[in-house]
Amino acid sequence: MKYLLKILALGLFASLAATPALAEEIGSVSTVFKMLGPNDKIVVEAFDDPKVAGVTCYLSRAKKGGVSGGLGVAEDTSDASIACRQVGPIAFTGKFKDGETVFQKDTSLLFKTLQVVRFHDTRRNVLIYLVYSDRIIEGSPKNAISVVPVTVPLGK
Repeated sequence: MKYLLKILALGLFASLAATPALAEEIGSVSTVFKMLGPNDKIVVEAFDDPKVAGVTCYLSRAKKGGVSGGLGVAEDTSDASIACRQVGPIAFTGKFKDGETVFQKDTSLLFKTLQVVRFHDTRRNVLIYLVYSDRIIEGSPKNAISVVPVTVPLGK
């Protein structure tokens, strides 16, 4: 029994270590008044890259309100914007691959997800963060990128 509990705990730890970053809500603004339920909003969230210390990304995204939005069954639009910045010394805290998901948020009850993936342009020594929305059957071409230089700028 103890052996089984150790295996389950190890599996839970490994799955938590592999999960994308969690976002902290910074604020929001209402865009459409709803008589019942919360208003439609633009939400601003921040998350730290889990494998690159010193980089924080700020994400703005649309969030549906109303009764269905309040119950969590509404489908948010694919509109999102991202700005990633160096907020401290950059240090790679683990190996990563290009296109790795660093943030993920469900934007509907089923099948639709907003994701942020990271690429490393080694030639220019920059990190590129891409935000996009996908669905199992039909994704959206709406996307945005942000670039963070890895080296200190010349002249410093």
